[in-house]
Amino acid sequence: MSKEGLKKSLSWIAEDMVGNQLSCGHLKTRERNQDPELYIRKRQRLKENNTRGQNASTLSGKIMTTHTWRVWAIYIILTANLSEEQALKQVCPSCDATQFCNCSSRGLNFIPSGLTGKITGLNLAHNRIKHIRTHDLQQAVNLRVLLLPSNEISSIEEDSFHSLAKLELLDLSNNSLAHLSPAWFEHLFALQHLNVQGNSYSDLGGSSLFSNLRNLSALYLGNRQFSTIRQGNFEGVTLLNELWIDGGNLSQYEPGSLTLVRKIHHMIINLKSVDVFSVIVGDLLHSVIWLEVRKIAFSIPAEMQLLRVMSFSFAKKISFKQVLFTDATVPEMISIAEDMTQLMEVEMKDCRLLGTGQWSTQIHINQSRSLRVVTIEKLSIEEFYLFSDLTAVLDIVSPLTKVTVKDTKVFLVPCRLSQRLLSLEYLDLSENLLRDQSLAHSACQGGWPLLQILNLSQNSLSDLKMTGKSLSHLRNLILLDISQNNFGEIPDTCQWPGNLKHLNLSTSQIPKLTTCIPLTLEVLDVSANSLKEFGLQLPFLKELYIAKNQLKTLPDAAPIPSLVAMTIRGNKLNSFSKEEFESFKKMEMLDASDNNFICSCEFLSFIHHQAGIAQILARWPESYICDSPLAVRGEQVGAVHLSLMECHRSLTVSLICALVFLVILVLVVVGYKYHMIWYVRMTWAWLRAKRKPKQGPPKDICYDAFVSYSENDSDWVENIMVQELEQACPPFRLCLHKRDFVPGKWIVDNIIDSIEKSHKTLFVLSEHFVQSEWCKYELDFSHFRLFDENNDAAILILLEPIQSKAIPKRFCKLRKIMNTKTYLEWPPGEEEQQQIFWFNLKLALKS
Repeated sequence: MSKEGLKKSLSWIAEDMVGNQLSCGHLKTRERNQDPELYIRKRQRLKENNTRGQNASTLSGKIMTTHTWRVWAIYIILTANLSEEQALKQVCPSCDATQFCNCSSRGLNFIPSGLTGKITGLNLAHNRIKHIRTHDLQQAVNLRVLLLPSNEISSIEEDSFHSLAKLELLDLSNNSLAHLSPAWFEHLFALQHLNVQGNSYSDLGGSSLFSNLRNLSALYLGNRQFSTIRQGNFEGVTLLNELWIDGGNLSQYEPGSLTLVRKIHHMIINLKSVDVFSVIVGDLLHSVIWLEVRKIAFSIPAEMQLLRVMSFSFAKKISFKQVLFTDATVPEMISIAEDMTQLMEVEMKDCRLLGTGQWSTQIHINQSRSLRVVTIEKLSIEEFYLFSDLTAVLDIVSPLTKVTVKDTKVFLVPCRLSQRLLSLEYLDLSENLLRDQSLAHSACQGGWPLLQILNLSQNSLSDLKMTGKSLSHLRNLILLDISQNNFGEIPDTCQWPGNLKHLNLSTSQIPKLTTCIPLTLEVLDVSANSLKEFGLQLPFLKELYIAKNQLKTLPDAAPIPSLVAMTIRGNKLNSFSKEEFESFKKMEMLDASDNNFICSCEFLSFIHHQAGIAQILARWPESYICDSPLAVRGEQVGAVHLSLMECHRSLTVSLICALVFLVILVLVVVGYKYHMIWYVRMTWAWLRAKRKPKQGPPKDICYDAFVSYSENDSDWVENIMVQELEQACPPFRLCLHKRDFVPGKWIVDNIIDSIEKSHKTLFVLSEHFVQSEWCKYELDFSHFRLFDENNDAAILILLEPIQSKAIPKRFCKLRKIMNTKTYLEWPPGEEEQQQIFWFNLKLALKS
């Protein structure tokens, strides 16, 4: 049961116990309240039976007490475990989904408490743990990986690992263990990898430490104090994928100690004693497939006789790392290698050779030997410039198919040696000192006849035309790596091997590509140059690597119709269109990451809607970042969505301009139809008039009244009203627009001047008046000039009945006057009433 389930069960038990007690008490109370007599009788019976039930009650009480204490004990233990889990989370907060917890470099002095069965991996490296106690790992029953390197562990209690039956990897390296105990590993039945290197023990004890480790495949032993290996130390170990013995000071090895291990795929041994090494090799003749020797000096020819036993080894590969050779011992070692009937590969890394290759004996080939691969990396030859032409090995190199001589200061391969490499298919001469002339000599006619792959990267080549010519006779050459040289500008025409398909020219300071590049290529790498364009015609090209250049657009697809994969990351590419992308009909992979993309609407629309683009773009989407617009800089291209206005800015501006133009056009039409220009001019005239004195002196009054009327009412005005008023005694002088306006003067100025020079203003109101545009203009101005001054200079004559609703709403003051003030109404056909009308009108004009 899980801890969560147990906790819930405990809660239910506690609730049930409390509920039972409450229920009993509740029943007693209910009986006492409902029937007191019945309750008394029951109490008497209980007293009578008290003696008989005493034993049963006591037993029941004990059971209840025991049960309660057990529940509380489990609850306390569970709470303690939960607290320990919380403490573990504080120490190791980083546990991944597989429950592998990284507690390294946290200054821990002990293995943290709170380890549970959930944890599958625990990294406690680089702490200060000194002791491992029995209970430290007792609960971690599902632990599969336990890393304890680089601590200060000096003691481990014997039962510390007993619960780790599922443990597969245990690393106790670089601690302070002075001895190793078989009891530690007794129950580690699933253990596959064990590392106890870098401690302070001097031997592996008197019996086998690993007899119960039936699944062990990798074992790492030894340290600076390790000096003795005894028979029986490896009892129980039969098959190992890797065995590493760090025995720099190993001085005692009991013969037969490693014979119990029937098969070792990779044996690494680090020791100084040639004598001990020869004995160990004698035990490994038939079990080791790959023998790796480290930090030993083969400097004395007499010692090499001890290694003659290696001639009977079945090893297929021998590696030498940090090993010393001399001119005297190299021929012996080559002779031993020749006699190893199954040896296929020899490897030398970080070794030293004291000498100049003047080997005293001629080395002859053994026709039965199987050696095919030689790898030499970083071989230190102090006087390399005096090194001989390797005449001594000419007879043994012809079977070699793969040769690597890397970072060894090679400046020349003798032509005779090249011509003897008749089976060579792979040659790596990278990181050396080859120049154009020395390459021509090294790749002489007849040399490397079957060569298919050649690596000349990071040398001192500078003439691409000469390089191609030197290699042009290699008819089988398929792949050529001449990257990290200094070619600079390249010519227009070059000679190349006829079957060359792969060419690497990266990091070669090439500013521009020319037709020097061979047409036969299927793979071309021109990364990290200074290219600004790519327009080569390469009909068979399938892969193009053009990263870290200065290209601003994708290459044209037409000259490279077979392209399947292209890497153009780290250029100056801003975007690419749907047409450019789809022009590569066979494209399966495009790496355009790490460019400064302009996230335009067109580009984003293409990215978001192009089917299957996520499967074609490499490193998508995390390495495709917007550089502009500024609002989305630093965001992933696939996550950016611009608004409609941002995407169609020109269209938006065009629509706004069109809308503004339409509004202006409507205003012009409306203004023309409703004489808006006249209103504007009238308003301007009124504003000028406002600045004049509101009422001129009496000497400026020229008229008794200015008459405002409709042209349709002119007959009544001119033939009746004018005759009546101007022929009166005394006569009234009226201002009529037909008669008194100044010709050529703007009508608004005429109206303003006439009103200002008139004592009163007569408005002859009729249906025609309120419908007349000019009357509206005069009435509008009268609003401004007369009504705004709050005077009573206006006299209204109602020539015919008018509904106030018929008056335009903008003439609000006129409507107000007609509703609040008296106006004169013309009585048609009633002569007596007309006389009264004229009397009142004359009286109003005189007021």
